[in-house]
Amino acid sequence: MLRVAEHAELTDTGRQRRANEDAFLARAPLFVVADGMGGAQAGEVASATAIEVLAAGLSEGESVEAQLTASVRQANAQIHALSVADDERAGMGTTVTAAYVGESNVTLVHVGDSRCYRWRDGTLERLTDDHSLVEEMVRQGQLTPEQALEHPQRSIITRALGPEAVVEPDAQTVGAHDGDLLLLCSDGLSTMISDAQIAAVLARDEPLGATTRGLVAAANDAGGRDNITVVLLRLEVLTGATADEIEKTRVGLDVGQLPAAKASAGVAATPASVERRVPHDPRAAVVRRRRWKPGIGTVLALFVAALLLSGLFFASQAIYFVGADREGFVSVYQGVPYELPLGIKLYREDYISGINLSQLPANERTTITEHSLRSRSDADDLVRQLELGRLGSSAP
Repeated sequence: MLRVAEHAELTDTGRQRRANEDAFLARAPLFVVADGMGGAQAGEVASATAIEVLAAGLSEGESVEAQLTASVRQANAQIHALSVADDERAGMGTTVTAAYVGESNVTLVHVGDSRCYRWRDGTLERLTDDHSLVEEMVRQGQLTPEQALEHPQRSIITRALGPEAVVEPDAQTVGAHDGDLLLLCSDGLSTMISDAQIAAVLARDEPLGATTRGLVAAANDAGGRDNITVVLLRLEVLTGATADEIEKTRVGLDVGQLPAAKASAGVAATPASVERRVPHDPRAAVVRRRRWKPGIGTVLALFVAALLLSGLFFASQAIYFVGADREGFVSVYQGVPYELPLGIKLYREDYISGINLSQLPANERTTITEHSLRSRSDADDLVRQLELGRLGSSAP
């Protein structure tokens, strides 16, 4: 099963523009970059409209590729209608590059010169083709990629959402490997720095937030002639839980029902004793002779307690639950939703979604806040259904 392990986003006005006409959506499983054109009162509207339409989610019945293509066409129709109805917005438009992370692959739908790259095993690959004049000239052999970067007509695009009543998006579905990094960006990045420079920033292998800042900084250092938007998402392939694990972590299992784990071979059940050194005098000798020594019953009780605690810990590693973090975002946690004295938590955060509790109806919020124990696949499936907006009455 494929999912987004982590993502980071950053948009910047750049050094030569007064307003930012870029927009983006980063809500797993859908990620979008849109670069508006037509001025601050039009380009911003166009890109925001595209994001709004795509954020509404996909319908059911057709393939993801067909659904996402239909959403992009719907966005085009709405932007075109707005441009026709208002003379001040005449001719406005936007690019759009959308990536939808499915259960086993990634679907891309694209119009314009925003891009999607894939970073895999130290190699950068561009997955989309620009709908631009200079890209057409490169494909026809009239320009080299290096010449295209400095061509005076590099900003002229041949396809966008809005200018025409009908648009034909490019659509494709590509495979994914564990650890793949996808980069969605506006041309404010790709026209300022080369693919080799982008690869050099990605090769630093920094946290994603630092990488987005590094890419934006590189574009600004090169002149920052346009708005710059960067969206990064790292993919993870999950292996399915076994039937035995699913049975042991069924919904409603109480902590008292957790199976006790057997003590691992070679691991001491009780801590090693520590001899305290004291000055050698008669009183010290008396203290040592009168030192309390645990009886066999106490030792046995400590052994059982240690065994139970270790069993609880190891058992909790096969259990997951869905809850919300401090900011209200729905998250998957590994372990059980309990804390021991001294603030010792029996769980850890495994995945943070882009869904906030405030976005959910009351019945779905209850499903999240009741913290039912689940298998990993069950917890991931619940969050995915929430992200797709398809949970509805099927929630357990």
